[in-house]
Amino acid sequence: LVYNSLSRRLSFSNITALAPMVRVGTLPMRLLALDYGADVVYCEELIDIKMAQCQRVENEVLQTVDFVAPDDRVMFRTCERERDRVVFQMGTADPDRALTVAKLVEKDVAAVDVNMGCPKEYSTKGGMGAALLSDPDKIEAILRKLVAGVSVPVTCKIRILPSLEETISLVQRIQKTGVTAVAVHGRFKEERPRHPVHCDYIQAVAQAVSIPIIANGGSLDLVKTNTDIEEFRKATGASSVMLARAAMWNPSVFSSQGLLPVETVMEEYLKYAIRYDNNAFNTKYCLCQMLRDKVESPLGKQVQAAQTNAEISEAYGLQEFYQQTQDQLQARRDALQSDSQPDRPVMDGDVTTMAVKFERREYPPQITPKMFLLEWSRKEKLEQPLYETVQRSQDRSFQSTVTVAEKKYRSTLWEKSKKFAEQAAAIVCLRVLGIPEGRIGEEDSGLVCKRKRQGRTNGAVDEERCKKRHVADIQQETETSETLVVANGDHHKPDTPPAEQP
Repeated sequence: LVYNSLSRRLSFSNITALAPMVRVGTLPMRLLALDYGADVVYCEELIDIKMAQCQRVENEVLQTVDFVAPDDRVMFRTCERERDRVVFQMGTADPDRALTVAKLVEKDVAAVDVNMGCPKEYSTKGGMGAALLSDPDKIEAILRKLVAGVSVPVTCKIRILPSLEETISLVQRIQKTGVTAVAVHGRFKEERPRHPVHCDYIQAVAQAVSIPIIANGGSLDLVKTNTDIEEFRKATGASSVMLARAAMWNPSVFSSQGLLPVETVMEEYLKYAIRYDNNAFNTKYCLCQMLRDKVESPLGKQVQAAQTNAEISEAYGLQEFYQQTQDQLQARRDALQSDSQPDRPVMDGDVTTMAVKFERREYPPQITPKMFLLEWSRKEKLEQPLYETVQRSQDRSFQSTVTVAEKKYRSTLWEKSKKFAEQAAAIVCLRVLGIPEGRIGEEDSGLVCKRKRQGRTNGAVDEERCKKRHVADIQQETETSETLVVANGDHHKPDTPPAEQP
């Protein structure tokens, strides 16, 4: 159905596809659509200028390929499961830049598509999207450049023009560039989803060209169930059908077994979002689209109030699945890091580094390496240790650098929390300097209150003295934590969790 067996190129004949949708067509939704029966899935429109700055990164923890921007944002994430089915859609108005982006992603996608139908200002203001419809010369230049420059099929998605003749003429000209297929949204540039789709335009276009035409725009009143897909295809005379809102509301519309309850679908979506560490605000957005008129229900309000995927999982009773997944990812992360990192000090510029993780169970309940480092600094009459912590957005892990006596120390391993990252940095410093760190079974160094180390008290006076010193140590630790620097350049106060990226 999907592949030409001779060339192994993605075929667009007689398929159903998940349409490109901003904020919806991220990896979890694409995988879910494939599970339910979609043949092809399009990613959300991604702008060429931003994508051209990305680095391709193989994420061994998530087992994905990530295209990461200079600010560490993951612009596009994909995986082996969809590699032969995913179409990368870009927003572009420049042939050379379009080719740069297409060549960047071509080994990880099944086809490349150019958005020529989006009427929204963020797309048209740069001459992209529907703005291209009034510049057929540029359309031709972009498509010819791509067809000649990449090994995967090239397609485009358009809206219909004011007259049928203009629309047919444009699609015939597009066909001559060598594209594999054209998706036609059967609405004019100024029309919105509430307007009826013009099936007659799509039908006339399909009859006027030999390449597959993919009909789009039937979600308002023509496609509500899987059986409606074939009716829409017949009504338009198109080779294939592309679904946007009908799939956004309930991607099980692709299933020949019929629609599933949206509650079931949302849970399956959330599992993918957790498994692939999807941005929490993106997860919320997609779930709210599925909730539709129930978005103000108790569940909807709980989803809207959630700030993390962990909190969203609580709303759906998936806490156990979330924790199991986090444990699996952390185990994979630990295994990868321990295999690749040396267990000895290595200089990274002016920073002394070691592959160290903070394991809480290795220390008494009220003892931490940070506390030992602070006490040692006091004893040596040095300035208190200073911590600077960064967070990378691709997996939201933390790494901290501590400065002691004008020298810097850092663990090469990333931690799951800011506090653990600072403890790991303290451990590196202590080990390099040969100072006790407070681990269970370690000989008492006298750096930290003995009563606190033993976890018991034998007198009210000693107990109160130890308690006061412990509180002072904790306050001192907090004061030594510098501003958290997130990878995208945002700054947050030490005890304020960073806002997730939109």
